[in-house]
Amino acid sequence: MSNATFSRLAPFIQEYIYNHHWTELRPIQIAACQVIFNTDAHLLVAAGTASGKTEAAFLPVLTLLHENPSISIGALYIGPIKALINDQFERLNDLLREANIPVWHWHGDVSQSHKNKLLKNPQGILQITPESLESLLINKHNDITRIFGDLRFVIIDEIHAFMGTERGCQILCQLKRLENLTQKQPRRIGLSATLGDYSMAEEWLHSGTEKSVITPEIEVGKRQIRLALEHFYFSQCDEISETSTYERYIYNLSKSRKCLIFANNKSQTESVIALLRKIAAEEGQPDNYYVHHGSISASLRQVAENAMREPNQPAVTAATLTLELGIDIGYLERVIQLESPLSVASFLQRLGRTGRRGEPADMRFVCTEEELSPEATLPEQIPWQLLQCIAIIQLYIEERWIEPIKPIQYPFSLLYHQTMSILAVSGAISPTALAQKVFSLPSFINISKEDFKLLLRYLIDINHIQLAEQGKLILGLVGEKVVGKFQFYAVFPDNEEYSVKQDKTEIGSIVMPPPIGNQFALAGKTWEVVEINFKKKIVLVKPVEGQASIFWRGGSGSIHTRILQRMRQILIEDVEYPYLQKNAVKRLQSVRELAQNSGLAQKNILQLAKDKCCIFPWLGTKTFRTLERLLNSFCRESLEIKSINCVNPYFLTLKLGKDKISSLYPEILSLCEQRITAEDLLSDAEAPEIQKYDRFIPHPLLRKAFASDYLDMEELRQQVKSWE
Repeated sequence: MSNATFSRLAPFIQEYIYNHHWTELRPIQIAACQVIFNTDAHLLVAAGTASGKTEAAFLPVLTLLHENPSISIGALYIGPIKALINDQFERLNDLLREANIPVWHWHGDVSQSHKNKLLKNPQGILQITPESLESLLINKHNDITRIFGDLRFVIIDEIHAFMGTERGCQILCQLKRLENLTQKQPRRIGLSATLGDYSMAEEWLHSGTEKSVITPEIEVGKRQIRLALEHFYFSQCDEISETSTYERYIYNLSKSRKCLIFANNKSQTESVIALLRKIAAEEGQPDNYYVHHGSISASLRQVAENAMREPNQPAVTAATLTLELGIDIGYLERVIQLESPLSVASFLQRLGRTGRRGEPADMRFVCTEEELSPEATLPEQIPWQLLQCIAIIQLYIEERWIEPIKPIQYPFSLLYHQTMSILAVSGAISPTALAQKVFSLPSFINISKEDFKLLLRYLIDINHIQLAEQGKLILGLVGEKVVGKFQFYAVFPDNEEYSVKQDKTEIGSIVMPPPIGNQFALAGKTWEVVEINFKKKIVLVKPVEGQASIFWRGGSGSIHTRILQRMRQILIEDVEYPYLQKNAVKRLQSVRELAQNSGLAQKNILQLAKDKCCIFPWLGTKTFRTLERLLNSFCRESLEIKSINCVNPYFLTLKLGKDKISSLYPEILSLCEQRITAEDLLSDAEAPEIQKYDRFIPHPLLRKAFASDYLDMEELRQQVKSWE
């Protein structure tokens, strides 16, 4: 252990280290201490999962707060999800048991009495979500200086989950508003295990401040990982409803183990746990199966987390993103991934859940595909999920590549949100003073004064803002109703789901309840609807045997172009990947033969029938979307396009006019060589509403935001040139 660093830590921390038998401080912890103790810079802690990042941030921060106690909240910890905050709250309480530094957690599930104690005597560390921080800024505006007047550190956990999102932009706005109110600029510490580009993260972290960011470079030894990828067919008629080799495979992988199953949507988590529970019951095995996602009640999520932490007891939990982030769930033997994750970053986060006690990380991928029918077209014969899995694994193994996170250029939905939030606490304010407050926020650096004027005029027209006496602005009647709801604090869309209850016990929630007497799946079990209270949005249920359908749509997300390009390389190269299991090896071999025989390995455009062809662009979600719009906007007449069907980002199927297939590539290339902009791909009547408050944004601004943040004409130009 570094004696110099160790001796610099507060006595209670030294005692904690001795009592917990630490033999040394981790390299990232020593480096973080040096930055916090010896500089006044911001700190970016970028290190792998289970590398001790949390302690790297808190050990030096707690030491400084111990030596010089703050007279308000001294450190603010911002976490992406409640479960992570709860987890860190327990860990910090353990560390601070012998210190006179209080720790507070604050989110929707925390009691008001607990929050009132903090408000009465704000000191120590506050752990909070962005939504609860927004609530504080609005509802406790007059107390902000008392609560945060001596704030010295802001720790932002899992910053990759915030970067490139409106929620991340919201945090930057909140920190600047705190700074404006307190006239203090606390140091920022960002934590992440999955950053592809440190410079982008550094730029995000120091937004709106003068301080530089230091990212210690730590050499980490190669981590041992065990990977396996298997492939299964299933027939469309049974949709994996009968016990199959696929189900038996997952059951055997997870049986008698502490195991986490990741799925890309809620429906998959529900169905896989229902199937595993059914097999376990048939074999007389105990029911140690759980579901963990955003529509499960907090109490049942807690039950799942507790079961996973229980030492030496097998437990299997299927989860979505809710357990991907850095919650310590104890000794986890294995992670199973159903289908492909959307990104290398997600793969690393999920892999990082295992191998936390010196054991190799163990992750098993399972891809399924419908049985191929004799009528299947060429694109339908390609196992896209299998290829995507291999591509994501190879990109990390070969290059340690992780997706770069690009900032949002025009967060107009957030601009509405922050404008209304500032108005809510300011009362009557002149347009000039409002503009000064808004434009001091770093997230709006690319938004022009003309854009803001257009927004304000529109909000006055729809009565969200009202022009009061002496030309000042106040909230309008409609705006007051929006801001007055607790849902306002969040910038992500809120789905008003129906609460599902068995007697008085809350099970979770669903989007739309089935009729009384019908059945549905939730929390891995089957329920029958007994009663529906449409006014209160409550569904009363009773448990029943058997399996039922699930009421969620599939997951969505954005896939990077590098992943698609690596997928194509997999089709072309003659390489065996050691982690592929028997079925996966066979399936990859068959699709490679198909690629060679069909010309897919050589061409991007292939003819399927007389006037029907398929484009395989090998482009990411954003650029694929741009190509689709280019064809719709500029090629309908010239190529006599009768239909365009696409599966983004994998392929587009086109039906063209007679003898037009040969003209398709020259036409696309010619268009890419012209000065067509992304905004040219939207019609004047079009205004895509994607973010939560887009419905309150003038259409010209929505078109501008969509063109900039959801289309990429430049990458399309570059990629199309390499096609043929």
